[in-house]
Amino acid sequence: MRVDPTFTSITDADDPRIAVFRDIRERDLTGRQGRFIVEGTVVLRMLAAAHKAGRDFEAESVLILENRLAGVADILSEFPSDVPIYVAAAPVLDAIVGFNLHRGILALGKRKSDKDMGQTLQQLPPSSLVLVGCGISNHDNLGSMFRNAAAFYADAVFMDATCCDPLYRKSLRVSVGSVLSVPYHRGGDAVELLETLAAEGFDIWSLSPAGTQEIRQITASNRMALVIGTEGDGLPPDVLTRFHTARIAQSPQLDSLNAGTASGLALYQMASAIGRI
Repeated sequence: MRVDPTFTSITDADDPRIAVFRDIRERDLTGRQGRFIVEGTVVLRMLAAAHKAGRDFEAESVLILENRLAGVADILSEFPSDVPIYVAAAPVLDAIVGFNLHRGILALGKRKSDKDMGQTLQQLPPSSLVLVGCGISNHDNLGSMFRNAAAFYADAVFMDATCCDPLYRKSLRVSVGSVLSVPYHRGGDAVELLETLAAEGFDIWSLSPAGTQEIRQITASNRMALVIGTEGDGLPPDVLTRFHTARIAQSPQLDSLNAGTASGLALYQMASAIGRI
């Protein structure tokens, strides 16, 4: 923890020390050695907590609007002294990022390790609730799914290789930093991923408008996995035919809910069924 936080003033938008923050709307750092951009007070606090606790994420630098310093001094004090904190006036900050950044807070984070599925499974408690995404390509939906996972006490999120990266800036923001607190693994084929979970004792419940059992009627078990597919196509047939299917009762005038909403409703019901809420 910083005893007396020190800051470095940035007066030139072309300063090479803040190059990673330049034109962030046009590019994203995910996929580059695990680096990602954090935006806003809430997510900055989550990054500080993850860094301090020695979890999978750490901060490399922070860029902040000078008039926001007082309001986030407690958060900044949680970062180690070797994490540089850059400060800029509004015109300079806007020139750096390429638009008016009204939040005035950015940080560069890094995922220190990318655990494989086996390592992630080993960390789960004997009684577990997990969320699985298959083909989730919308960053807002994926961020919402992580937020729901945190809200309803899910122990982990698993994603197949066709899902988008949860460390994308928009996913992180929509998740209100939950991507940094909920353990996750992304990669591999959807069916193989689910069969691995089944081998570990998970009852697999794939959510579909045509599911055989209404979500409020499913049987609670010691290990449960909720599977969510992409909007439009939904889950592939080889997933729906291999595992239990569930549905959320809704008006027939609408074909389905989006992945973020559906995961929240179903996770709430599952968490309630096993006594977590």
